[in-house]
Amino acid sequence: MANGKLYLIPVTLGGNETIAHVLPEYNHSIVHQLDTFIVEQVRTARRFLKAINHPVPIDEMVFFELNKHSNPDTVSEYLKPLTNGKNIGLLSEAGTPCVADPGAVIVALAQQKNIAVVPLTGPNSIILALMASGFNGQHFLFHGYLPIESHQRNKKIKEFENAVYRLNQTQIFIETPYRNDKLLDTLIKQLKPETKICIAADLTLPTEFIKTLPAKLWKSNRPQLHKRPVVFLVGK
Repeated sequence: MANGKLYLIPVTLGGNETIAHVLPEYNHSIVHQLDTFIVEQVRTARRFLKAINHPVPIDEMVFFELNKHSNPDTVSEYLKPLTNGKNIGLLSEAGTPCVADPGAVIVALAQQKNIAVVPLTGPNSIILALMASGFNGQHFLFHGYLPIESHQRNKKIKEFENAVYRLNQTQIFIETPYRNDKLLDTLIKQLKPETKICIAADLTLPTEFIKTLPAKLWKSNRPQLHKRPVVFLVGK
């Protein structure tokens, strides 16, 4: 029996009211054929599947949770339906799977087992922010989260600012939403006044905000970032 396919399924970056704007109809046709999913949180996945009018009753679907609480020793069991010839979907919590997302471990296992991996089109906050920043899109580095400890964080900021000027490399990172304002304070303080910061908040949502300014100008042009999903970029 041939292996099934693992579909990588993007979701919206915010509320499900933006589905029609950011997800192709083709995605819906694929997802509607699936009834088994690997997800970060079952509750969020169920809401998304209801929003796209999935024809299979939610209670008849199978969900495997993949997050920080998952047992690494049992994650490989999630692939059993695939090796039995069944197609399944890997759902992101927000945006695209496997980018700043735990799904990569499943894809790596699928690749090892010669299972076809099919990425579907959808919104990715990192790429959307880079597109709109005005920074170098040929050479960039995504850091994920910066260190929490202030000394290590300040050191990291100086390191990537050096890369901006030495390599013309755009630096991209994110923060836990309730610490966004504190991070912006730190960036303004640690970066050279002329180094540019792009703030991309609430991407694809009605409240979307994207702006690039030198660090010195953000002091008097601060947006409210508390508890908003934000991508920060530094460039020149």
